[in-house]
Amino acid sequence: MKNPITKSFQPVGLFLVITLALSSIFYFLIIRSGMTSGGFGTYATGLMWCPGISALITLWILKRDVKELGWGWGNTRYQIWSFTTPVLYALIAYVIIWVIGWGGFYNKDFAKQISESIGLGQLPDGINITLYVILIGIFGTIRSVANALGEEIGWRGFLVPELYKTMGYTKTSLLSGLIWAVWHLPILFFADYNLGTPSWYAMICFAILIISISFILTWFRIRSNSLWTAALLHASHNRFIQDVFTPLTRDTGNTNYYIDEFGIVLPAVCIGFALYFWSRRNELYYEAKNTRNGE
Repeated sequence: MKNPITKSFQPVGLFLVITLALSSIFYFLIIRSGMTSGGFGTYATGLMWCPGISALITLWILKRDVKELGWGWGNTRYQIWSFTTPVLYALIAYVIIWVIGWGGFYNKDFAKQISESIGLGQLPDGINITLYVILIGIFGTIRSVANALGEEIGWRGFLVPELYKTMGYTKTSLLSGLIWAVWHLPILFFADYNLGTPSWYAMICFAILIISISFILTWFRIRSNSLWTAALLHASHNRFIQDVFTPLTRDTGNTNYYIDEFGIVLPAVCIGFALYFWSRRNELYYEAKNTRNGE
């Protein structure tokens, strides 16, 4: 009789091998171009969809139902929480940066770009920035979900539930986060997936951030039984950090060491969020118990 852990890792191993094989194509293209924006951004989109395509291929090979991936919408409150959580931890991180002076608020050159792009005349910077944040928060996130979904079908649609069967919340969060972090390393070391800090520094900050966020994503995925929580959180995280908070921050010297996914502050804040969700891990076991009992 097979050990249940060994049995669980067979589909996980298959999924990871296929993911690596597909991702290698886009690693090559991105590294060759030197830019994550290479191929007019299609290389990055292709890479982000490799885990999702791999999950679908894995289920097809194993003759399992794609419904396992968690396509249902679930309780809307979890979708709202998953969207707002990145806004909250990013806001906390950047307020810390601005108050201490590791970066300044706000970047007037970027505010000028916003004004020119919005095109409503000489409005005050505060109004233009507010309009920009609203547009990015709504329509930017909708557009970003298309890319994030590719990753999340694989990572949280397939990998997390598969690991959770035998490993539980804490180990699943740690292992899935580590795999997710390692998957990014080729473009971090050999392309421009960085803000200009040394690669070793960026790698440490990024890995801490990704593993911390995995505790949040795993909690929402298991609690809601919906991969859409992960897609929304991922999309919200990317848009608010990459398109709002980072470009709005003025460089005050060594700012790149503190901001974004490759600086130290956001990972530190997300550790606190990870601990909060970890403290609520028993809610997941209670939910599973009720589901088995038909409640």
